[in-house]
Amino acid sequence: MKQEPEALDYYIVPSEDAHQSEYVAAIDRRREFITGFTGSQGTAVISHSEAFLFVDSRYYSQADKQLDQNWKIRKVGSPGQDGRDWVQWLSDRPKGIIVGVDSRLIAHETASQLTTALQANGSRLKFPRLNLIDVIWKNRPPKPFGQIYVHDEKYAGKAANEKIDAVRAWIKQQKPHPSYRSQSSNSPNKVTMANTPTATIIASLPNVAWILNLRGSDLPFTPVFHAYLFVSLAAAVLFVDRKKISSEVERYLKEMNVVLRDYGDVFTFLRTGGWGAGRVLIEPKTPYVISLMLSSPRYILAPAYCDEMKALKTETEIQGFREAYLRDGAAMVRWFAWLDEKMAKGEPVSEWGASQKLTEYKRLNEQFVGLAYENISATGPNGAIPHYTPTRTNALLIDARTPYVIDSGGQYFDGTCDTTRTVHYGDPTDEQMEAYTKVLKGHIALDSVIFPEGTTGAQLDVLARKALWKDGMNYLHSSGHGVGSFLNVHEGPHGFSNHVPLQPGHVITNEPGFYKDGEWGVRLESAMVVRRVQTKFGGENWLGFERFTQVPIQTKMIKPDMLTKDEKKWLKLHNQNVRLALTPVLMEDKRALKWLKRETTREGPAPTVPTGVQGRTLKVEWD
Repeated sequence: MKQEPEALDYYIVPSEDAHQSEYVAAIDRRREFITGFTGSQGTAVISHSEAFLFVDSRYYSQADKQLDQNWKIRKVGSPGQDGRDWVQWLSDRPKGIIVGVDSRLIAHETASQLTTALQANGSRLKFPRLNLIDVIWKNRPPKPFGQIYVHDEKYAGKAANEKIDAVRAWIKQQKPHPSYRSQSSNSPNKVTMANTPTATIIASLPNVAWILNLRGSDLPFTPVFHAYLFVSLAAAVLFVDRKKISSEVERYLKEMNVVLRDYGDVFTFLRTGGWGAGRVLIEPKTPYVISLMLSSPRYILAPAYCDEMKALKTETEIQGFREAYLRDGAAMVRWFAWLDEKMAKGEPVSEWGASQKLTEYKRLNEQFVGLAYENISATGPNGAIPHYTPTRTNALLIDARTPYVIDSGGQYFDGTCDTTRTVHYGDPTDEQMEAYTKVLKGHIALDSVIFPEGTTGAQLDVLARKALWKDGMNYLHSSGHGVGSFLNVHEGPHGFSNHVPLQPGHVITNEPGFYKDGEWGVRLESAMVVRRVQTKFGGENWLGFERFTQVPIQTKMIKPDMLTKDEKKWLKLHNQNVRLALTPVLMEDKRALKWLKRETTREGPAPTVPTGVQGRTLKVEWD
C-alpha cells in the first residue's frame, strides 16, 4: 500500500471475483486468504495500522470464531456505529484519504456510490495496477479448466438462439442516451447512431450460461464457467478460455453465429470499441473495470434484464424442479431414516459425519451433479449460526438435548434444490418447542398466502415473522430468496427482502428461523413457485405458491395448542402429500418407508414414553 505511486490509506478486499459471483473459485478467494474467514460473503478493509471485516448477521458468530487478534469485526446491521456497511464506514474516515480496490472485483453501482461518498469528503478511490493480495499470495491455486458442455433444451425449455433474440429485442427497446450532443448539431437530444444502444456486455456467469444453454465447473456449487458474453444487434461474441471448449460445443456455438475469442481479449475489445458505433448497455452489478474500459461516453446504465428473464421459469423448468425435489426429498428421507436408527441405538454421529452421509445418498440420485452449497449440519450452539458448516476436526456430536438443523441443497440437470429441516432426538424443552412452533407458523403463513398481482416479497415478509414478533423474537436473515434452474441457489431479482413484484414462474424459498445465540437454533425451508390461483370471487390477478419440497416436517417439537385449526390441517396435509409422493420412489428401502410412515402419520409431539414401552409408535390426535 505504501509502495503505490500514491500511497493508499485503505485497501478493500471483496469476496467476489471478476464476475461478482457469490461462490468463487479457489484462485479468487482473496478475502478468505487474508482474513481466515471462510464465509461466502464479507468485505475486508485494511489500513496501515488496523484491519476490519464487515459481515452481515448470517456470519456474526462465524466471524467471531474464525478471526484472530489482527482483525476487528464490523457487524453490519447491528445497532450503533458498528452497524454501518463498509461504504458508509469509509466515507466517514478523515478527509483526504486514498482508498484502493481492484476494479475487477467491485460492481459498477458500488464503485459509483463509494466514489461519490469519498469525493464529498475530499477523498478518492484509486485502482492499483496489480491486486495487492495476489502480490503477496504465495502458492495461489491455479485457474480452473473444467470442460464446458451443452445444457439440453429438454431441461432448459427454451433454445439459446431464442434467448439471444430476446436480448437483441430488449436492446432495441432501450432509449438513446439523453446527454449526448451530436458533432453536427447543436441539439443536445438529437438521436444518432453514436448515442443509440446497439449492444450489451454480460459479465454475470449464471446469465452467460443461461443465455447460451451451456454449463461448466469453474466455480464450487454452481455449474458455470468464466466468460464474458457480448451481444450486439449484429453479432454475439463469447470471451472464454478456448481450452474449455470441445469441438462439439464449438460447432454448437457456430450454428448460433456466436464468435469465440480468448477470455483476456474482452478488455482490449471494449477499450478499442471493437463492435463499431453505438453505446453498450451495462447493468448495475457489472464489474467496474468494464465501465473503465468503455469510459462514460460509450455505455448506458440499464436494468438487469437477463436476471429478470432468467427468473421467469418455463413450464419445462418448473416440471424439472418438481422431479428434482422428488429425488432430493427421497435422498433426505433415506438419510433421516439412517440417522434416526443411529441415534436410537445411541451410536455417536458427528455433524460432519451426518453431512457426509447425506451427500452420499444424494450422489445415488439420477441427474445429480453436485451440492448447491456446503451442507449446513448443526447441533447445539452451532445451530445458532445460520451459515455454519462442519469440518472433520471441529464437528460436534449431534446432541439429543438440542435441535439439530440440516440445510442441504443439490444441483441436478433439471433443477437446483435447497431444503432445511429441524429435528430433535431427545426431549425438547418448552422454550425450544415454542420457538419451533412459531417458526412453523411463519412457514405455513408464507406457504398458504394468496395475494394480488403486483405484490412484492417484502410486503409478504411480515407473515413469516408475525408469530415471532409477538413475543419479541426475530431472525436477521431474509425469509427467502430466488433459486436458479441448475444454476445459482441464490438468484435474483426477487426475494422476500426486496420490492420486486412476484410473478408467475418465480421460484423462491420460504425459510423463517430462530437462533438462540450460543445455545441452539431452528429453521424450516421449502422451495415454492409462484402460480396463478382461482379465488372464491374469481378474477385472474391472484397469485399463490406451489410447493416443490418433498420432505416431512417433524411434529415432535410442536405445541399443538399454539396452532390454529387451519394450521394443523395444513401440516397434516403437507406430511400426507409427502408420503404419497415419496412412497413409490422408496419401495425398495424398507427402513426409509418405515421412517416416512411414522413421521407423516404422527400428528403431534410424541409424549415421553414410559419405561418398558420404548420403541412403541404412539399417535396423538390433536382435534
